[in-house]
Parts: sequence; C-alpha cells; structure tokens
Amino acid sequence: MKWYEDDTFWVDFAGALFSPGRQAEACRWVRTSPLLRLPAGATVLDLGCGPGTYLVPLATGGARVTGVDLSAVLLERARVAAEAAGATVRLVRADMRSFVEPDTYDLVVSMYTSFGYFTDPAQNQLVLHNVRRSLVPGGRLLLDLFSKEVFARWAGTPKVVDVDGGTLFMRDTILDDWTRFRSDWTLVRGDTARHGHFEQFVYSAAEVRAMLAAAGFTGIRCFGGLAGEPYDHRATRLVVEATRAGRPEAEATP
Repeated sequence: MKWYEDDTFWVDFAGALFSPGRQAEACRWVRTSPLLRLPAGATVLDLGCGPGTYLVPLATGGARVTGVDLSAVLLERARVAAEAAGATVRLVRADMRSFVEPDTYDLVVSMYTSFGYFTDPAQNQLVLHNVRRSLVPGGRLLLDLFSKEVFARWAGTPKVVDVDGGTLFMRDTILDDWTRFRSDWTLVRGDTARHGHFEQFVYSAAEVRAMLAAAGFTGIRCFGGLAGEPYDHRATRLVVEATRAGRPEAEATP
C-alpha cells in the first residue's frame, strides 16, 4: 500500500495536516485572494480536497464545487463540514491519475502540495494532462506547492511542532539528487506515539513551468502566495497559475 492510500495516516495526523488555523486561513484566502476571485456560479474542481478545507468556503462563496479525493474517510469529513456550513457540494472518490471530466471546470485548485505524490514522474505529468482536459477553454489551474526553493531553506533540521493534544516531531530526507523527499513524522500524545511518513516529488518553479507547458497550458505565472506576491527569496509557498487555451475537447479531437 502506498502512503497516500492509507486512511489511518490521514486520520492519525489530521490535527497537524488540517488544523483549525488552516481552515481559517482558507476561508480568508477565498474571500481576499485575487487568484481565487470567481464569478457567481463558477464551476470549481478541488483536486485532493481532503476534509473540505477549501471546498467548503468556495461553495459557500457561490461556486459550484466538486471535490475529488482518494480517501473515503476524508471525503466523509468533507461531507460533514459542507453540511454543517449549509454548502451544496459534489464529492467523488477517485484517483487523480484517472479522474477526467472534459470541458467542465472554470477553475481547478490543488492546495497544500497535493501534487507530486507518485513515484513515476510520468504519472504526475498525467495528472496535469487530466486537469487541462477537465478545464473549459480559458479555465485556470492553481497549484499550491512547497517548492524546492522553499524546501531548501526548511530541510535538514528536525522540527518539533505543538499540535492539538500532542507534539509532532518531523525529520526530512532528500532523495534522488533533490528530485524527491521523505518526511518522517512521530506524533506523541501522552504515553503513546504514532509513526508515519510520506514521500513526494519536490519541484522548482522552473520544473513546474516546464511540466505545465508540456501538458498544453499557457499563461503560466508563478507567485509567492495567494495574495499574488512575487515568487522570490522571501516566498514561503509556490503558487502557480496556468490557463487552458484552445477549443472544447470534443472539437479538438480528430
């Protein structure tokens, strides 16, 4: 079983991955980010939606939102969160390597480094091809990543973080000549400890640009965050916007 297929990982580390602070941050960005400004009724795909951190505020803001995730547990949490907020959403359990709905979405979002999970780089590239097909012509993709440039300032020193009801110890290891990384986590609550890990590709801005161009995207722009700030030495995230040009999928097929 791959780490991302293990629901116990998402459940046990949910307090760190999906904290109340993250939820409040997502609500704030949906209200204020120029990159998330949408007309009423816009169709949005939240790819790797998790427990609905962005899904719910996008829906309550007036978008028609579909959330896709592989985890049944996280999708159930998203359903509960949407119901509590009075939001109408569509939830689909699917693998992002196979999920395609041609010419459907005005915006696709992939938040909190939900991209780069797969060991075969061709599979990560396939995700971008699928996203482009699922966008309407002129539709946009927003990728939010912990990039290679940012990660280089973070990696190397073990981290200790207080989380709800416990303490999280994190240690990162660079793999394959700065192509991928492994992060080992230990969550201590009282006299119990839960160990887990995940591995991902870690991409530079230039690498993401090249992958998006290869997938057929245009208008590729890099930012240092959802406020639209420059992607420079002060950036703490890499947010990439890319646009699908061209005709609807059915018209483009010979």
